[in-house]
Amino acid sequence: MTAIVGHVLEQLNVRVWLYPHDPDADAVRPSVAVIADDRGSVLIDAGNSPEHARTVQAAIAEAGLPTPRWLVYTHHHWDHVWGASAWPDVTVVAHSSAVELLTAEAERPWSHRYLRDQVEANPRLGPSFRARALAVCDWTDFRIVLPDLTFDDTLTLPTGVVLRHVGGKHASDSLVATDSGVILLGDAFYPPPFHLRADTDTIDHAMVKRLLAENHTWYVDAHSPPRGPGRRT
Repeated sequence: MTAIVGHVLEQLNVRVWLYPHDPDADAVRPSVAVIADDRGSVLIDAGNSPEHARTVQAAIAEAGLPTPRWLVYTHHHWDHVWGASAWPDVTVVAHSSAVELLTAEAERPWSHRYLRDQVEANPRLGPSFRARALAVCDWTDFRIVLPDLTFDDTLTLPTGVVLRHVGGKHASDSLVATDSGVILLGDAFYPPPFHLRADTDTIDHAMVKRLLAENHTWYVDAHSPPRGPGRRT
């Protein structure tokens, strides 16, 4: 198992902090955002494993931020939800369509043997399933956490964080979260996952154009550095 290197949180503005993504694409370890509020912080995504989640927890404690009370799944893919079991006493929030998708994932017999068997049956699963094997070394207590709270179109959390369903080709349940000039995108505009991707699939340029027209200060997707003042790349 590959060790997770600890990071401090990067502060984007007075409320929004970011635990950076891993630049090693093979790790498939996305960023986790923290929207700090005295009523309880809001997490955007859970991390790709319980170990990843615990590393984020240590960074939150080091920064002195309020304990998370809500955990938002930007979509149901493993690298965004598999850390959820390590987050205590949170309300897990997702789009309503994520429930069926995550229920199906929770029923799969996850183990290193299962991962190997699936890759043998479909080699295109290799990059994702190898990353999962590296992320989780012990499956004894592993579980996929289903949402406690769902919505269809939009939802405003008690802290003022606004969640909005955008869908897209990457995942039908994709949502974005906005707060104080920051939009947290997950993987919403990405092409479909590799094992489902056709040669003609690219990023969703129409979605990108719509979101850019909203003129947020910071645009943060899960596997790239944040794009904001002085850092548009």
